[in-house]
Amino acid sequence: MDNKEQTYRLLTEQIQALTEGETDGVAVMANVCAAIHETMGFFWTGFYRVKNGELVLGPFQGPVACMHIGFGRGVCGTAWKQRETIVVPDVEQFPGHIACSSLSRSEIVVPVFSKDGDVLAVLDIDSKELATFDDTDRRYLEQICKLVNVE
Repeated sequence: MDNKEQTYRLLTEQIQALTEGETDGVAVMANVCAAIHETMGFFWTGFYRVKNGELVLGPFQGPVACMHIGFGRGVCGTAWKQRETIVVPDVEQFPGHIACSSLSRSEIVVPVFSKDGDVLAVLDIDSKELATFDDTDRRYLEQICKLVNVE
């Protein structure tokens, strides 16, 4: 097992312990993004919540960010529309990328689903480096997002 996988395993265990029994979605999202951000050292880590037909900025760690994103717009809106994780090795190559920061070079967005299968939020993570995110990130972040109760 490589170091990244080991780090994600420990992080997932930590997040499971942090979120167990907590019913406040904002509190859970706040601690989840803080744990991911501190452990992995990403440039920006946060949640956008589905609210009134758009994605609205939720708890995050990092510099200021876009506050509203439309359905199907940018990487976040596309992940929401397609209902699947999107890994972008180079944001400059993603059609319609929304540049909240020019320092962001690669990105991963993971949908958070309700018990009924609706997308309730997306976890958005940006890196200052190209091609930061791979299948290991996707697998573990999808697992972590299953622990996020935002209902």
